[in-house]
Amino acid sequence: MTLESKQSPYNLAVCTLASGSKGNATYISDGQTSILVDAGLSGVEIERRLSARGLAPESLDAIIVSHEHADHIKGAGILSRRYNLPVYISQKTAQASPQLGRLHEIRSFECGRTFNIHRLSVRPFSISHDAEDPAGFTVGQNGVTIGIATDLGVATAMVKEHLKRCALLILEANHDPKMLATGPYPWPLKQRIKSRSGHLSNQDSKELLDHLQHEHLQYVILAHLSENNNTPQKAFDEVVKALTHCNARLSVADQYTSGPVIYLK
Repeated sequence: MTLESKQSPYNLAVCTLASGSKGNATYISDGQTSILVDAGLSGVEIERRLSARGLAPESLDAIIVSHEHADHIKGAGILSRRYNLPVYISQKTAQASPQLGRLHEIRSFECGRTFNIHRLSVRPFSISHDAEDPAGFTVGQNGVTIGIATDLGVATAMVKEHLKRCALLILEANHDPKMLATGPYPWPLKQRIKSRSGHLSNQDSKELLDHLQHEHLQYVILAHLSENNNTPQKAFDEVVKALTHCNARLSVADQYTSGPVIYLK
């Protein structure tokens, strides 16, 4: 059964298909229009994870690409060709992504300018990461908004402005600083991860959530955890401290299995 065949009254449905350095993909639907934000697994694996949650890949209407790193675009080309999907991507990111191959259709966006995919309103915003033109996104419909901010080294004032008042947030909690400092990575890589163009730590994510929480926030999903420099328990235990003024449910996205479908009303 697909979401499109369900009669449940909801505004948006969200499912994190994968999150981490081996691949990232998030499914979002309003029941009529369904999109992927990033497609960083193989096409076959994305199809498998959609099917595991009762979601039909044939129901997809578009793919949005945040930046050109392989863990965000690996399956975008094949899915675009197989299902005749337009790929929404910035011009700089497209130029930096020859590995995408031929796409069914390219639709360019610019950070700061809202665009629509049928009834879904998508607003991309610039983030700080070591890519050509990296973007975070808010996706909204009927007054309900989802915010996605992963792969960023610092939560700027712009990031905070775009993510406020979301009903659901997908936030990066990449590493535990102590694990990173004592872990196996070479020093230059550790410096890159800690830099303003790297990744948010658990503490950074907690501080960001502390700023963003509000009484109507329903869900927070921690994303892009490092397998070597973090654990789901460490990320959860640190970030949950921020939830002092709302009753949002906190969870941690997984690299190897898709999460549950979350329905927002």
